[in-house]
Amino acid sequence: MSLLRLCAFPKYLTGRFIIEINVGHLVNVDGCHRCLRIRNNYKRRIQDNPWTTCRRHYSAISRKEDGNNRLYQLLDVLDARMQQLQSDAVLDPKHSKVEFIRVLPGEKGVCHDQSQKTTSTAKAEKPKAGQSSKKTIATDNPSSKIPNSRWFEKLKREKWNKSRIKKQSSLQQKLSDKVDASKVSKGSLMLPGTSKKTVSTGKKRDPVPEPGHAASRASLTSRSKLQNPNVSTIATSVANTNAKEFSRETELDEVEELDQSGSRWPAAGSERLLEDRDGNHYSKAQLDVRAYLEACVFTGDMERAQFCLLHNHRNLTKRKTLSIGAYNTVMRMWAKKGSLSQISRLFNLLEEAGLKPNVASYSAALECMGRRKTACPPEIINRCLQQMEKDELSVDDIFQQCVFRQDEREVVLKAVRVVQPDYEPRPAPESPLCDLPLLKDFYTQREGSRYPKLDFSLQELRERFCRQLAMEQANTVTINSVEAIKPVTEHMARMRKLLAEQRGHWHRVLHQALRESKLVLSRSNQRSGRTNIYPFLCVLRDEDYVNIMLQGLANLPPSGESLLIMAKELGTRVSNIYCIRQKSHNQMVEKLSSIYKSHAELLAKDTQGSSVLPREHWRSLEAERREGPSLLSDDTPWPHMLVIHLGSFLVDMMVRELKVPKDVLHHVLHPGTERKLIPVLYHMYAFRSNRQIGFIKPHPILTQMQMEAMETKLTFDSYVMPMLCPPVPWTSVKSGSYLLTPTRLMRTVEGAVQHQLLLEKVQDENLHGVLDALNQLGNCAWRINKPLLDIIIGVFNDKGSEKLDVPPPLSEAPEVPRFDPHDPYLTPSEKSHLKRSAAQAKKRLAEMHSLRMDALYKLSIANHVRDEVFWFPHNMDFRGRTYPCPPYFNHLGSDVTRAILLFAEGKPLGVKGLDWMKIHLVNLTGLKKSSSLAGRLEYANSIMEEVLDSADNPFTGRKWWMNADEPWQTLACCMEIANATRSPDHTKFISHFPVHQDGSCNGLQHYAALGRDVIGATSVNLMPCEVPQDVYSGVAQQVEDFRAQDAAKGLKIAQVLEGFISRKVVKQTVMTVVYGVTRFGGRLQIEKRLKEIDDFPKEYVWDASHYLVQQVFSSLKEMFTGTREIQDWLTESARLIAKSGSTVEWVTPLGLPIVQPYHRMRNHVLKSNIQFLSIQNSHDADEKPDTVKQKNAFPPNFIHSLDSTHMMLTALHCYSVGLTFVSVHDCYWTHAVTVDVMNKMCREQFVSLHSQPILQDLSRFLLQKYCSRPLEGTKNKKFLEQWQMMQVLGKVPQTGDFDLQRVKESTYFFS
Repeated sequence: MSLLRLCAFPKYLTGRFIIEINVGHLVNVDGCHRCLRIRNNYKRRIQDNPWTTCRRHYSAISRKEDGNNRLYQLLDVLDARMQQLQSDAVLDPKHSKVEFIRVLPGEKGVCHDQSQKTTSTAKAEKPKAGQSSKKTIATDNPSSKIPNSRWFEKLKREKWNKSRIKKQSSLQQKLSDKVDASKVSKGSLMLPGTSKKTVSTGKKRDPVPEPGHAASRASLTSRSKLQNPNVSTIATSVANTNAKEFSRETELDEVEELDQSGSRWPAAGSERLLEDRDGNHYSKAQLDVRAYLEACVFTGDMERAQFCLLHNHRNLTKRKTLSIGAYNTVMRMWAKKGSLSQISRLFNLLEEAGLKPNVASYSAALECMGRRKTACPPEIINRCLQQMEKDELSVDDIFQQCVFRQDEREVVLKAVRVVQPDYEPRPAPESPLCDLPLLKDFYTQREGSRYPKLDFSLQELRERFCRQLAMEQANTVTINSVEAIKPVTEHMARMRKLLAEQRGHWHRVLHQALRESKLVLSRSNQRSGRTNIYPFLCVLRDEDYVNIMLQGLANLPPSGESLLIMAKELGTRVSNIYCIRQKSHNQMVEKLSSIYKSHAELLAKDTQGSSVLPREHWRSLEAERREGPSLLSDDTPWPHMLVIHLGSFLVDMMVRELKVPKDVLHHVLHPGTERKLIPVLYHMYAFRSNRQIGFIKPHPILTQMQMEAMETKLTFDSYVMPMLCPPVPWTSVKSGSYLLTPTRLMRTVEGAVQHQLLLEKVQDENLHGVLDALNQLGNCAWRINKPLLDIIIGVFNDKGSEKLDVPPPLSEAPEVPRFDPHDPYLTPSEKSHLKRSAAQAKKRLAEMHSLRMDALYKLSIANHVRDEVFWFPHNMDFRGRTYPCPPYFNHLGSDVTRAILLFAEGKPLGVKGLDWMKIHLVNLTGLKKSSSLAGRLEYANSIMEEVLDSADNPFTGRKWWMNADEPWQTLACCMEIANATRSPDHTKFISHFPVHQDGSCNGLQHYAALGRDVIGATSVNLMPCEVPQDVYSGVAQQVEDFRAQDAAKGLKIAQVLEGFISRKVVKQTVMTVVYGVTRFGGRLQIEKRLKEIDDFPKEYVWDASHYLVQQVFSSLKEMFTGTREIQDWLTESARLIAKSGSTVEWVTPLGLPIVQPYHRMRNHVLKSNIQFLSIQNSHDADEKPDTVKQKNAFPPNFIHSLDSTHMMLTALHCYSVGLTFVSVHDCYWTHAVTVDVMNKMCREQFVSLHSQPILQDLSRFLLQKYCSRPLEGTKNKKFLEQWQMMQVLGKVPQTGDFDLQRVKESTYFFS
């Protein structure tokens, strides 16, 4: 009899049950010598550290494995043996083998009374003596037919019944041609993980012929169905009625095609949002293990990585945490050592885990063969290549798809050339051009395109690259604070010296504590395979961790910080530095330098022009330089919980170890004073929104030392600073932006990975438009408006100005009242009042500190790059809206930061440039919103005296600019107009000033265009008019009419509101209602506006806001009928989709896939040393969707995705004609001379976008995504819900008769 192979252990079996039921029967079974051999082997321990050398059909079992697990596995084998012997089928022992079918997740267990065995088509070769560790790649073909057992006869009857069920008419047409049984091969029948393959070090065997007889084919068919439960489910659910009978081969083809078609569009509830193309699952447990293994391999801790893998593999419950990526990580580790035996055993583990080797697995195997000190026999390499062919992989796939580190590519190529001396890797096929309707002409018709150059020579760009690279490799940047201009007093110098001494002492203390902690952690669980944070404390130098902790201490506000936030910041810094060190360790910096310096030729002004986009040029350079490491990275992102765990460990160390003498402030004056040490940081608890949270608060002594020292240096992470060279173009979802600092294409909530995985599954060409738009935005060069920056810094250092949005220093904060709560002379009401006053004062102090530090960071960074040209790399949120990557200083900031930014490239004003600048000035003031462009220009000319006075005497003149809505931008514009008008010829004046064109309530513009709503389109300036239509004023007038009617009826609150309803009161609510604001949120907005009116009676604020929000919603519903219908349809669609158990997904017209990350809240408890942290997670894709958030967020998110699509289309077409273009969502910036061209592009692309059947395409996508599976049953609740969802998703709202072409003629569409 052949050996039994243990594939999986049924979870419902218990050792006691098997012993009591089966062991007694097995005692009487005679004639099975191999069962006796198994039993005897169990009694002796097999010595082969750290692996047990097993024969072909045994699992790899460590000698340290728990005895109970060994007993369970043995009893499972004996139970299978008993069932085999009791079967009535007579099996040929020479040509058959009994195997257990692996129980897949979610599949029901196999009953004991119905023995389920599969007759394999392969026979194991008995290893010779001394070759027990060698595995074969292929198995021999049976030489005789195998009789059918009873379970197989039952399966045949079930298949016969299924074949009689009627098939869908559409499926019948597709499957009628697939009746040729010869097309069915063994490779196509075996599902991933079912074929037996290991890299063999033994002799080559004869290739396995195709199974040629019916019994073998039937066996394979049944086995394929048993191992994939979805196959039979799909076949049963889709088939309806059909009297025609198909052959077994045709039925198998049907099942395979249905399975493939079903996988393309998963049904609701079966989505795999957390799985990548290779089948790696991105749940927390799997990410933890993969990150742990990669950290161990990076630090060279091979033993720890090996035991971790074995520990999880041996435990069938934990084995699910291992994906193909985890095994490949350890394979790479052994490949570096040239240990072919370990690689072979890992392939065997892959087989036991039911995983199929991918190109990375075979790459590791070939690398191992190429690194052996003694030449690897060609037979072994040939066998590996043959097995790849059977897995439908080629050597070219390895070189085109694998991510190589260091010299891996050359070593793999060396191994391949042992058996194929003339082999040359084929270059990756060129990515096809994007064929989306909106972009097809953009990519195919480039004859007239003239992409802009940068105003730098090739040598200058290369020097800038070297500076940026050095900054990112240093990880941090230390700059001068703008407060440094204050004179240094003797006391300040003494405090700075004292603080420096203490930091030096803290550095030594933390360094020693870190070494001791690592020593303790290294000894705990070293050989158990359990994970801890020890490897993550070794990926950097000890010096780096200490510097990170001291940087966190320096950035801690006086009021303290949440433990969770502080831990996340420290952990994120470690993760970022680790990613940069990995790239240096993988030797990719040299290759990056070579490619970038060649890429600079496309951008430099002293090189020839080209019609090639930056993304295309970079990809071509990468293809030319295929040798060496890959620029891409396939390293596992650290899970959010791991980052917090690591950060909390560092915070705990800071709290425990950092101490300062109690009298340190007086010790300078009295050296002989006895010193008592007190903690620098305190861990305490505070309440935030009725939740008790951990808080880290600095001791007042530390705060006083920092304030009195008034240090002149600020330290930032390198990614906080603008780039000194053009960003690396986005070429894929994993590559772009900074040189070394890891950056995601799509910024998401911390820990959410479903967006990145969804992007990786998209065809590359479908993302070309999005990537090229981000590259265009990032290639815009900037400079600082130095005169205005000096003025703002002067105000900042002179106690600030709340009116001008410059935060005052803490010295201007209100004093916190102090009182004795036990004072008997205070009444309870007085104590309560004092407590409230103290709480409000502390809150105000914290707010002022936050605003002051934010302004300090922005102004200090701007001052640091005042003489530089710099760039802002861009990425986007999950809706497609673009953002600059540097968080503090960018053009999306406040009025202050926008005012001090200028385009680095200057252009002559031309004939109309000065007029556009004057119109822009009036727009910034907030005046003349209802006037035409001619009226605004006339007003600007009438106030030229005020403009020139503001430019010449900002603080000593009439200060006209201070009353504008955007005062600092107004002042900057006044200065630019003054310089232009005073130049000899203003048409030749070189202007760097950005002029804005803002959309007129852009969200409602998209709704009106979607619904072709004539009234709505007119209200938001889609229709050409003589003067701009102000939708906010229109709503305010409508609300006033309603109020007058109610006041006439005697309604008190309507009478109170007389004279108080204005455009400003309703503007914010009207603006945000299109983005999903609720009545509750709208009431709060109106309440805030009413409180700002001094004359309005405060006792009526709540009633008035409640009344007004109802009137605003009623007015909008009356004015925008089509908008409300579309919004209601989107909301109801999302509600039904979420109710069915799925998250809402859609694809923008630019091909960007979007998924809403709103799931039910899940609490994760992190047991850190300092405290148990409760972390709320609302984006865990394994949780059910949050129906309320899904439905409320879908309409605004969908509109946001449309406005981002419009912006990207405008950016691409502006780039093709050489325009400088940037955006702040729906506000577009360009030079004054090119405003007319940008306006033309903006309108044309809006019309082009909405000429697409957007709602119809959305309906088709949602139906195919969520309703592609046939309905089951006719009366149950699930059937009714699915039928209702199909009805709603398929019923697109009716549209009006608005002519989109009129938008091209509308002057005030963007103005």
